[in-house]
Amino acid sequence: MTRTAIVTGSARGIGAATARRLAADGFAVAILDLDESACKTVVSEIESAGGKALAVGVDVSDEQSVQAAVQRVADELGAPTVLVNNAGILRDNLLFKMSLSDWDSVMNVHLRGSFLMSKATQKYMTEAKWGRIVNLSSTSALGNRGQANYSAAKAGLQGFTKTLAIELGKFGVTVNAIAPGFIQTDMTASTAERVGVPFDQFIAAAATQIPVQRVGQPDDIANTVSFFVGEAAGFVSGQVIYVAGGPTC
Repeated sequence: MTRTAIVTGSARGIGAATARRLAADGFAVAILDLDESACKTVVSEIESAGGKALAVGVDVSDEQSVQAAVQRVADELGAPTVLVNNAGILRDNLLFKMSLSDWDSVMNVHLRGSFLMSKATQKYMTEAKWGRIVNLSSTSALGNRGQANYSAAKAGLQGFTKTLAIELGKFGVTVNAIAPGFIQTDMTASTAERVGVPFDQFIAAAATQIPVQRVGQPDDIANTVSFFVGEAAGFVSGQVIYVAGGPTC
């Protein structure tokens, strides 16, 4: 039986790498992002490799949009029993410069979005008596200058993860979180641009601060997701693993 996985924010970056990895692992994968057309490249890559994928546009912060997207996945790919809450945005600024919109936008995508997606998919998991939810947190959950909104949201996801693990465990559903460190993506490139540093210099400087002496790649996170959603991780739940090239605290 082919299981169905949903990966939010998977048109590019960590989400795209995760979708490709789960497809390689044998899952049918729903590629969800705000712009459905942006998902089609990843769908084509998966299908070219012999996998099955579906592009679905969704605003994860909107309840009706989420319900419609999840229903479409269930109808066209099969009941989703794996969910990776990866969708995210940045609205960085120091507290005194941060607007209410900056705060609300980040909270809505990261926290509200993960809540809505988890709520919409959990019924398929509990009915199947098997499921996997993986939430993307961040080392920023430990605090990071200029990211009061993002740090708070990513810390909130850790508490959300542990609570869902307690609530859903008796139904055969595990819930875990991954907290990436510096990962080379478009999002970190935008941070470099914001601070006015060429991206290659930004990466080189970051690598010197990481014990393994390199920055992370999207596949580093995808590999960890693959572990969490596999059968071998059935006794691992409510955990937060920092994938950051070294200890974080």
